[in-house]
Amino acid sequence: MIKSKSSRVGDYIIAFICLLLMLACLLPMLNILARSLSSAQAIIRNEVFLWPKGWNIEAYRFVLTDSKYTWSLIWTAILTVICTIVSMTMTILCAFPLTYDKLKGRRFFNTLIILTMYFSAGTIPTYLLLKDLGMINKPIVLIVPNCLSVFYMIIMRSYFYGIPESLRESAEIDGAGPIRILTSIYLPLSKPVLATLSLFYAVGRWNGFSDALMFLGNNRKYYPIQLLLYNIIKSITSIEVTTQEGFATPGLNETIQAATVMFATVPILMVYPWLQKYFISGATLGAIRE
Repeated sequence: MIKSKSSRVGDYIIAFICLLLMLACLLPMLNILARSLSSAQAIIRNEVFLWPKGWNIEAYRFVLTDSKYTWSLIWTAILTVICTIVSMTMTILCAFPLTYDKLKGRRFFNTLIILTMYFSAGTIPTYLLLKDLGMINKPIVLIVPNCLSVFYMIIMRSYFYGIPESLRESAEIDGAGPIRILTSIYLPLSKPVLATLSLFYAVGRWNGFSDALMFLGNNRKYYPIQLLLYNIIKSITSIEVTTQEGFATPGLNETIQAATVMFATVPILMVYPWLQKYFISGATLGAIRE
């Protein structure tokens, strides 16, 4: 099939826009990589853009040999795995019962859950509640409060709606209960949305630091890597934090900051290629039916 001239022009425009978007995502990463491999003097003189100046791997050596960074990275990975498992379990257990038309109070529960998307208690009441529950300054405060996303639950529920109801009815005739139906029919048929939402939960937890900043206090042992990176960024302009974190010169600060950004970004980026094939089917099929 031969495309018309206007169609080819449209393809070129779309390709150009995609190229610009790709460069907008790639160039900042290249800049951070170049800064992490450059000398402090080159960074101070603003000579680094996309290629390292005065090649130097001291920042990576510092990060790898400092137990504070390595433990923070390991702890963040452990926390991400735990939070993803807990969140996916909660999402599935919340979404699956709501697919039953015969569930008593189904409409009420749906409305009550959706209301939480529009209204929240706020930071101070949340802090007071977590304090009364004894979660402040404990690692559990990073897991339980945000273990369920209503938006992701709606996607999961909509995906479950797309599974033929005849499969469930056949299983019920054979004597299967809800748990057996969920584990034998729904979950095996929901791999795309499970992979997609797992990645969304994992990325959200890996990049999250505001809850740790507000609720962990001085319990620095359980600081995730993003909060540590936040402190490094603050240390560039704060003498007090600079002394506390053990940094010396501004140029070295920025080099270590760039190296830490790479350490905090690369691990989660490596997960994307393994789950990329599930993105389109998982995100779009879940939106077929509300």
